[in-house]
Amino acid sequence: MTVSRLPPAALSFKQFLQRQRVLGIYRNLLRTIRQVPDESDRKYLRDWARDEFQRNKSATNPDAVRMMITQANNHLETLQKSLALARS
Repeated sequence: MTVSRLPPAALSFKQFLQRQRVLGIYRNLLRTIRQVPDESDRKYLRDWARDEFQRNKSATNPDAVRMMITQANNHLETLQKSLALARS
């Protein structure tokens, strides 16, 4: 999901902010996955998240990247809601 593998100086400000946003979503997703009670579910979700972000790291189309960011946010929110329901 990252914009590119260019050195930081070669990124535009917009690309830099987008990269930071993607990294933030990724970190929040991994933190949320740590709260999953079952170890096998945690491993599955962690592997899934890593694979998805790795698979999409070379995406450069701005519309596609925005769509992937939206989808990642939706997955994160769904997981957080599911965990909150499980705790209550």
